[in-house]
Amino acid sequence: MEYTNLIGRRHHEQLVVEHKDTAAVYGSGALEVFATPAMIALMEKTCLMAVCDKIGEGNTTVGIAVNIKHLKASPVGATIRCESVLTEVDRRRLVFEVKCYEGEILIGEGVHERFVVDSEKFMGKL
Repeated sequence: MEYTNLIGRRHHEQLVVEHKDTAAVYGSGALEVFATPAMIALMEKTCLMAVCDKIGEGNTTVGIAVNIKHLKASPVGATIRCESVLTEVDRRRLVFEVKCYEGEILIGEGVHERFVVDSEKFMGKL
C-alpha cells in the first residue's frame, strides 16, 4: 500500500494534566508537573490517530523513534494540546512533526517516527 498521499495529514489531541501524568508518579522526576514520558505518550497517540483510519484494515502503526524537547513545565490542571503533521513517508516509515502547547505557549516539540505493520503478523512474532 502507498502512504505518500498522507503527507501533510494533521491531527490534534488534548488532555488535562492529572496527578497520574506527573513526573513524580512516572518516576521521571520528583515534582508534580507534567511528565516528559506523559508528553511523549500524548505525542505518540496524536500521530497514531492521524493515520489509523487511512492505512488499511488490519494494519496499525508502532512507534520506532522519538526526538523530543520538553521546553516548559506545566502544572496539574493545565490543558495540553498536541498537534502533529505527517511530513515524510518512506515506504512504511512515517515521520511526524509534533508540538505540544499549554494555551498558546509551546511546551514541547520534536520529531516522531512510526512504522506501519500488519497487526496479526506483528503480534505473531512476539
